[in-house]
Amino acid sequence: MEKNSDTADLSLRAARIRLLVLDVDGVLTDGSIIYTDGGEEIKRFHVRDGLGIRLLQQAGIEVALITGRQSQAVAHRAQNLKIAHVFQGVRDKLAVLRSVQASLGISALETAVMGDDLVDLILMRQAGLAVAVADAPREVKDSAHWVTSLGGGRGAVRELCELVLQAKGLWEVLLRTYTGS
Repeated sequence: MEKNSDTADLSLRAARIRLLVLDVDGVLTDGSIIYTDGGEEIKRFHVRDGLGIRLLQQAGIEVALITGRQSQAVAHRAQNLKIAHVFQGVRDKLAVLRSVQASLGISALETAVMGDDLVDLILMRQAGLAVAVADAPREVKDSAHWVTSLGGGRGAVRELCELVLQAKGLWEVLLRTYTGS
């Protein structure tokens, strides 16, 4: 579902992306926070989002996680996906975003940000491609260049990864890896 951008504009924005910045809770997860009786936090991640991230990385696109919460589950998932830029317990997300962009030599126009709630708006407004998950509040959707058809933790990240790879003309090339053609 496209929102706030026509198809040509969306494709142009997506083709420029060199850095994908993701919130975690509500984007990589469905936003639920589950605690065991022992107080351990459990998160559920969608496997297709993980493959989408790996495909972006294969294409040379950097991925960063910037989240206000701290979780060992996030550290494990990031390590599993070989995401080098992981920032947890962040109070000033904008400062972290700018620091990552500066260290990588990537501009705001070359940055995609995916969020799900009000705390993500500041980052989304600094991105060349701002994306909201389908189940985000109206204010977040209204600030997005594009809204996914799937909710957070349900494949929304994969949708964005495919959009970027298709806009860059890389989707068919990467797809051949899995089809053997």
